[in-house]
Amino acid sequence: MQFDMCFDKGSLSVKLKYKGSIKLSSDQVLLCKRFQVNVLGILMKYKTDKETLLDKCCLEDDLEIDYLLLPSIVIDETPAVDWLTIKSVHPSKIGCQHHETTIWTANGLVCGCILRNALVCTPHNGRTYITTNIMELDGNSPLEVGDGEVTTYKKYFGQKHGIRLHFEHQRLLKARHVFPVKNYCHGRRQAKERDVSKTFVELPPELCSIIMSPISIDTLYSFSFIPSIMHRLESLLVAFNFKKMHLDHCPQNRIQTSKILEAMTTKSCKETFHCKSLATLGDSFLKYAVSQQLFSTYQNHHEGLLSVKRKKIICNAALCKLGCGSRIPGFIRNEPFDPKTWTIPGYKSSGFKLEETVFKGTKIYTSGNKKLKRKVVADVVADVVEALIGAFLSTGGETAALLFMDWIGIKVNFNIAPYERQFSTCPENIVNVVLLESLLKYSFRDRSLLVEAMTHGSYMLPDVPRCYQRLEYLGDSVLDYLITMHMYTKYPGMSPGQLTDMRAASVNNDCYARSAIKVQLHKHVLHTSQELHKHIVATLCKYDELSSSSTFGWESEASFPKVLGDIIESLAGAILVDSGYNKEIVWQSIRPLLEPLVTPDTLTVHPIRELTELCQKMKYTMDKTLSRNDGVTSCKIEVIVDGVVHQHEYKGSTNKKTATRLACKGVLNSLRLKETQDK
Repeated sequence: MQFDMCFDKGSLSVKLKYKGSIKLSSDQVLLCKRFQVNVLGILMKYKTDKETLLDKCCLEDDLEIDYLLLPSIVIDETPAVDWLTIKSVHPSKIGCQHHETTIWTANGLVCGCILRNALVCTPHNGRTYITTNIMELDGNSPLEVGDGEVTTYKKYFGQKHGIRLHFEHQRLLKARHVFPVKNYCHGRRQAKERDVSKTFVELPPELCSIIMSPISIDTLYSFSFIPSIMHRLESLLVAFNFKKMHLDHCPQNRIQTSKILEAMTTKSCKETFHCKSLATLGDSFLKYAVSQQLFSTYQNHHEGLLSVKRKKIICNAALCKLGCGSRIPGFIRNEPFDPKTWTIPGYKSSGFKLEETVFKGTKIYTSGNKKLKRKVVADVVADVVEALIGAFLSTGGETAALLFMDWIGIKVNFNIAPYERQFSTCPENIVNVVLLESLLKYSFRDRSLLVEAMTHGSYMLPDVPRCYQRLEYLGDSVLDYLITMHMYTKYPGMSPGQLTDMRAASVNNDCYARSAIKVQLHKHVLHTSQELHKHIVATLCKYDELSSSSTFGWESEASFPKVLGDIIESLAGAILVDSGYNKEIVWQSIRPLLEPLVTPDTLTVHPIRELTELCQKMKYTMDKTLSRNDGVTSCKIEVIVDGVVHQHEYKGSTNKKTATRLACKGVLNSLRLKETQDK
């Protein structure tokens, strides 16, 4: 097992490997427990009173969390327990190692070698230090205290702390504060700040009470990472327990534990990974799988009824209910790691207790501490359910995802049912079949599907019994899934959340409509609506070079008729049905129409979202005025920054959504200009 962590100097690679087993006596176990409770307790700012710490250390078998974390050394290329360091909890029993000059300390007279690598505390200020050496300075040595003023260590301690040094000729100890325990599970380097633990100090030995010796500064530094490392390991074990719980019922569904952990981790944890990308992928597959099932099952239902049925299955409320029924909320990680709440193994705490629950034959352990109880909102549970679908999909394919969906209660299969319709007219007499098939690079076995895909609801003729809405319903879901899967697999290095932005920029009516206009599909739509005709003509007049060169982005001022985007989706649905639900054929046919697809380099965030998030982050005040009169839409956006009003008003014959987008874009341009001028 291997994982990386960030810290202020770069990244830390943690590798865990089984090396074998060792047998310890009860006395050795107690000694080891005392060592780790002492070291970790001091690092985590527990009371530095040694007796208080050791009182919490015991050999009872009913401890909630109990394992050993020990320093090691290499003997003949073989790792072994560093017993000398472990015995540092009893420095008086170790005795003199190098027979140096004896030195007076707060504990009494000790050999100087004990003070070279020791954990000490200074009772006069209650601080803890790790010593690294004995200096060539003593109490009478000069000490610069600032502003060029020079005094002696003896005078400094007398004036600053009211302490009189009795052994002023003893050499001082070089020491530094103990290392702070931080959260190293976060997804970024910590901001540089003044860290007192990096500052070396000079200490008179007589003021030092020895806590542990010998213990090296490297050992102490390594143990400062332990809470974060064990938190990550514990999180992986929780994810493994969930995987095991699922595999007990679906043994063929193999998946990496790290993938489960990613799916269970929310953005609130502030780690390098979270569930957003997997949730986006899982959402697209879930939508397609359910849409395909409903389309085949209810062949006489129109698009509206199908959408209602789909919503009941895949809405957040439904997914949350299924997730709770499978005990998923108990596995979700939705808050950043706080080292202060981490329980030291072997430390007897009355405030921590585990509760055991048996679910589907598997024991699950959760915190019984009321102070540590947490609430998980329904939307988060739904997101994690989608992320788990995405996790199984990305590692085991569609079969694995369907098995997981079946396990949580979503019964879907990909059994192909014949698509039955009554269509007696020759398709070639209604649409230009040859041209459309050439454009799509696909030859239909049932060309009536092509007619249905190009027929608007206003085209009410007996010869064409159905419009494109059912196929558009199916095509919408399959294109969403295909585009999302393409981006997920092509750009594996994307940051969490970037896939969601790329999907939003690619899977929308405006993108599809631009694609339709680019290849002149609007000329082949069957309709009898004068309003639709006027809208299409008006859109074509506004269709500029920028729009024609790209199928994505938020630059165009045109408000595209929904039908232009719908026919791209209905054609995808028609090809899917005609090809026997071969999604690869659909992608090969439709993808060229959508090119160029958005990439991480060409992605731009939607102006409405960008401005909203900026105002939330910077606590700017934003007001919006939106109206539509006599076919003209007006949207005015005002943002107040440091008392200065930045505003933009858009007026035009477009819809409210487009007007709001363009007004937000204008305000963003104003803010960027102000930022440039201030530099």
